[in-house]
Amino acid sequence: MESFHSKIEKNIGLLGFLTLLVVSIGGIVQIVPLFFQKSTTQPVAGMKPYSALQLTGRDIYIREGCVGCHSQMIRPFRAETERYGHYSVAGESVYDHPFLYGSKRTGPDLARVGGRYSDDWHRTHLIHPQDVVPQSNMPSYPWLETTPVDASDIEAKMKALRIVGVPYTDADIAGAKKELEEKTEMQALIAFLQGLGTALKAGK
Repeated sequence: MESFHSKIEKNIGLLGFLTLLVVSIGGIVQIVPLFFQKSTTQPVAGMKPYSALQLTGRDIYIREGCVGCHSQMIRPFRAETERYGHYSVAGESVYDHPFLYGSKRTGPDLARVGGRYSDDWHRTHLIHPQDVVPQSNMPSYPWLETTPVDASDIEAKMKALRIVGVPYTDADIAGAKKELEEKTEMQALIAFLQGLGTALKAGK
């Protein structure tokens, strides 16, 4: 007599359904508890939401595909912590929507880049990377220096982020456009980069 297991293997539809069911249950068991752990839902000490300028810079970072070559997650391995600093913790990313952990490291991880270099260093690096890192294969982004930031949707963006838990105040939102006045995309991107990892330093 044919076993139940054999019947499942011969019935593609049933096999697919049961596989999906098992994977779903396993995923739920692993993921759901994380939503109730303070270490994954509470910001680290000293953590503040991005300013309007940093938030705009983050959007530019996404637009230009920087996350394609630079991860923002230091794994808890000695080789990484010795090079980049303390490993990444979930509380650093609670205000990130979407998070930018990334997986590829053509360039170095940027989770702790904030404060390591001056604004001038970042500006030179973005305009012509090889001037500061001769072996770099990073492309140049000279147009950022002369392109003014688009402030038309910053208030709506911050209001939307507030709905999902980012603690922007009415004053933050009201002053957002003024903060972006006469700012370039270069200034916004540098402000974002200089903020990366500073909260964890402040909390230690």
